[in-house]
Parts: sequence; C-alpha cells; structure tokens
Amino acid sequence: MKAVVATRYGPPEVLSVEDVPVPRPGPGQIQVRVRAAAVNPADLRTLSGVVGELSPLTFPHVPGSDFAGTVSEVGPDVTRFVVGDEVFGVGLPRAAAAMATMVSSPVSLTTGAMAEYAVFEADTPALAPRPDGVGADHAATLPIPGLTALAVLRDGGFAAGQRVLVTGAAGGVGGAVVPLLAETGVHVIATALPEDDDYVRGLGATEVIDYRAADTVTETLRRHPGGVDAMVNLTLPGPALVGAARAIRSGGRLLNIAFPSPDAAAFDRADLTVRTVYSTAQPGDLEHLAARAVAGTLPSTVSRRYTLDEGAQAYRDLVHTHVRGKPLVVVSGMLV
Repeated sequence: MKAVVATRYGPPEVLSVEDVPVPRPGPGQIQVRVRAAAVNPADLRTLSGVVGELSPLTFPHVPGSDFAGTVSEVGPDVTRFVVGDEVFGVGLPRAAAAMATMVSSPVSLTTGAMAEYAVFEADTPALAPRPDGVGADHAATLPIPGLTALAVLRDGGFAAGQRVLVTGAAGGVGGAVVPLLAETGVHVIATALPEDDDYVRGLGATEVIDYRAADTVTETLRRHPGGVDAMVNLTLPGPALVGAARAIRSGGRLLNIAFPSPDAAAFDRADLTVRTVYSTAQPGDLEHLAARAVAGTLPSTVSRRYTLDEGAQAYRDLVHTHVRGKPLVVVSGMLV
C-alpha cells in the first residue's frame, strides 16, 4: 500500500510517499481503509524528535492521527465494529503509548493514518461511528480540534456574555474553539489576518484583531479597558504569554494549548489562573462533535485537499505557507 513515510527524525522534508506492507489487526484491533486524514502540527512535533525521549519513534514511521474511513478487517475479540462500518477518530503512534493515556482511556494507538490502510484499537472513546450526515472529509478534521475545544470549554467554565480573546483563531483548532465558544454566548475576540477576517467571523467571532497591524494586547485593552475575562491561546509559545496576559482582567483565566506550554511561575500575578489544556476523548465526545457538525455548529474547515501522493507536500505546506482551517489528505478518492 501507499503511505507517507519517514525513515528518520527531522523536518517535513524527510517525508516521502512509499510502498509499505499493509498492517494487519491483532486482538482488539480494527483495520481501516482510510478515506481521509487531516494534516496536524502534532504529527510534525513528534517527527521532529522533541518528544523522542518520552515516545521514541520506530522507523519507518507513518504519521497521521485524525482520520475517517471504512472498517476493512476486524481482529479477534472485537465486538464494537464490523467490516463495512464507517468510522472516524484519532490515534497516536504506537511508540507514544506513554503519552496516549492523556488522549483517551483505554488508549488509542495507530499504525499511522496517512496511508491507504491503518490499524487502530477498537475499544476506545477516541474512535466512533461516522453518522450519515457528516462526510468523511468533514469527520476527519473533527477529532483533535474538537476534542481540544471540548477540553477548553470544560476547563474554562465560560458563561454567556464573557469576553474571551482567542489567539490563532483561523487555525485548525480555532475552527472548533470559536464556534463552540460562540454557541455558549461568549463574546469572542479573535486574532487573525485580514484575509481570514470573514472566515473567523463566520465561525462566530464578534471582533477580529489584525495581529500584524496592531499589538494584540494594546488593541484589546483599547477596545476593552478592563481587560478580557479569559484568553485562549492556540498559537503563541509559552514565554510570549507572560506579556500577552496583560490583556486579561484581574481574576481572569489563561488557557493554553500551544507548545511549549508556559511556566505558571513566570506570571507574577496571583490574580491570574494559568492552565495548559490537553485534548482528551471522554466517552461520547466524538459522537457529540459529530452531532454538532450535523447541526451546523461545527462547519467544515477544510482549506485545501491533497491526494495521498501529495501527502508529504501537505506537511511541508503546513510549515512553509499560511494555512487557514485544516488541510486534508484525500486517500480513497471518494468522500461520502
């Protein structure tokens, strides 16, 4: 089968499309004929080796975590799915088993979704049936952004009318965070480029700050002199958040998902709650996200489609070009 493959750690330039053996499911596992796989920054973080001590990769390595596809084979002791079921979800590399407990329990591991076939653990809340009302392309973009957004909302305790600054709102996770915040009645202030203004407003942002034309903190405080109730950071690295937190009112909250995470001790403010939020799949979460997609709350954020032959280029574009929403690799050619 064809797959996007790396034979060593490195930047996206080490990726290529190769022929590799088809993985077979073992006990408690399913094989999936992948229809679509989302291109995620986390795949490149793993490939870079920055978390290599915690989760050393085995090469050749196939990246890809978010996917949608059709169950093509089931291993022994699998009762949850049968051949022909349409499924979607997220899995981490098998080498990342130590980290996978942060994503779901039981853990969700995979041989890599950027391939014609991939194997996943069957009994995990990080996999779910794909409903008829959500296309495979849409479903493949939901897991990591959606699960991260749900974790942010649970941790943030947001209420209608609160003002929340979302940095990096036009990115992949912003495509779920902004709509779900807006659905709760939150007043979302998004940072984005002018060419993404209509896009983030369409997601539910009430205000947009062009972060290149104006200092985000200064502009936020000009518009809201008392500061915002919370900041959801989707893009700024940890050290940059110390200054950015000036936009948050006394008693406010800073929720971060970006890497590297901030050191809470660096914030000389006893009145500020600083938390790093991790996406975790609880039972029913993916089904909830699919229902919000069917209802129109979570629209498709696919910005560009690639064929599997272009999969390595998709990762390079993620690093070297401006990306709105989620890039998607179409594997099977038919997305129904």
